[in-house]
Amino acid sequence: MKLRIKGNSIRFRLTKSEVDYFGKEGYLEEKTEFGNNTFIYAMQKSTDAKILAAEFSNNKVTLQIPSSLAEKWVSSNLVGLENEMEIAPRKTLFLLLEKDFKCLDNTMEDQSDNYPNPLAENK
Repeated sequence: MKLRIKGNSIRFRLTKSEVDYFGKEGYLEEKTEFGNNTFIYAMQKSTDAKILAAEFSNNKVTLQIPSSLAEKWVSSNLVGLENEMEIAPRKTLFLLLEKDFKCLDNTMEDQSDNYPNPLAENK
């Protein structure tokens, strides 16, 4: 699972096996260690959530995904889910969950578990 943060936006990207695991378990997390501290990012199916939402507590970002949306995303060709989550008056946090496609340019990163890029057919 990759996490991209820029300003008030967070983007979660998952490989095929991560999407499969999340579909079965309903929870997925990764950790990044910073010396004595650990930053955790996770995603979780939620029967309580009505929309894509996130929370940050104890060095952990958790993306809450409504169970019905999670099931649809996992079992279909739907690429992503997104939401502008209100965090204060006139202030939002953009949330994006998407399946990770293979890059079209050369990269040193292992992409063997990524989804085929639909634009690759046009090259």
